[in-house]
Amino acid sequence: MHIPVLQKEVIEYLLPEPNENFIDCTIGGGGHTAAILKNNGPEGKVLGIEWDSELYEKLQAAKIKNQKSKIKNRLVLVNDNFANLKNIIEKYNFGPVHGILIDLGISSWHFEESKRGFSFQRDETLDMRLNPEVQEVSAKDILNSRSELEIEKILREYGEEMFARKIARNIVEQRKIEPISTTFQLLKIIKMAVPAWYCHQKINFATRTFQALRIAVNSELENLRRVLPQALDILEPDGRLVVISFHSLEDRIAKFFFREKEKEGLINILTKKTVKPTLEEIKLNPRSRSARLRAVQKRQHAKTSNLPRVLYKFFDNFISEKISD
Repeated sequence: MHIPVLQKEVIEYLLPEPNENFIDCTIGGGGHTAAILKNNGPEGKVLGIEWDSELYEKLQAAKIKNQKSKIKNRLVLVNDNFANLKNIIEKYNFGPVHGILIDLGISSWHFEESKRGFSFQRDETLDMRLNPEVQEVSAKDILNSRSELEIEKILREYGEEMFARKIARNIVEQRKIEPISTTFQLLKIIKMAVPAWYCHQKINFATRTFQALRIAVNSELENLRRVLPQALDILEPDGRLVVISFHSLEDRIAKFFFREKEKEGLINILTKKTVKPTLEEIKLNPRSRSARLRAVQKRQHAKTSNLPRVLYKFFDNFISEKISD
C-alpha cells in the first residue's frame, strides 16, 4: 500500500470515530481509505468511489483476495464519477455520512502504469481519459480536431499557460504534417513553441499543457463544482469535508465555495490557510509538493440572523437545549 498525500492531516481533520461512516470520493490506491478504516471500526464503513474502471477492478481484486480481513465487509467500492455523489448514495443506501474526502490528484498508478499518456516522461498514446470505456473524447482527439482558438483557450484557462497562443498555433501547424498521437510528439511541439529560457524553469515546460489537456478531457473542474454542494447536503451535522487539490484552479473553486457557505452560516472553515505537506513528506514523495488541503465542518444549525460570529456557538447550544426540552 502506497502512502497517500497528507495522510496524517486527512485523519486529523476528518477525525474518524468508531462506527462512523465516510466517503472517499477518489479512492485511487486506497491509502486514505485504509487509514480511515483503522480508526472507524468495528462497524464504521467507507464508501470508496473510483472512476477509472481498470483501477476499480484492481481494488475489487485486492478486496476479494483479503477474504479474512475484518476491513473487507466495511468497504463498499463503486465504479462511478464522484460528480454523481447523491445518486451513488441513494443507489447503495449508504449513510449516515460523517465525513467526506475529495483527493483531486490522480494516482501514481495513472502516471506510471496506465499507459494513457498522463506523463510526459514516457512515450505513450495521448489518451488521458480516466474511464476510456465511457468517455469518448481523448487528448489526441482534442489536439487533432479542435480549432486553434479552442486549444489556446484550454491551455490558457486550464493550464494557466503563458505561451498558450504559440503552443496552440504550433499544434495546428504540426498536425497538418502528421496527426499528433503520442506524448513525445506533443513534448517536441511544445518545446518548439516556447523560448529557450522557459525550458529551464523549476516547473517543466510541458507541465501546464499536459495538465490543461487532462482537465479538459475529464471535465475535472466542472465535476468539482458539481460535487461540493452535494457533499455538504449529504453530510450529517458536525460532519467534515476535506478537499486536497494540486493546482490553483481546483483550490480556488474550493476556497470560494467554502467562503460563500460560511457566509451563509452552513459551515465552519477549519483551515483558514491551506495545509501543505512537510518538507519530510516532499522528500519521500516529490509529487506531494503541490498538494493543498482545506477542511470544513457542517454546522448543526444554519445561521438565521446576522449575529456576530462569537455568538454562533451560543445560539447553536441554545437551540439544542430547546429541542431537547
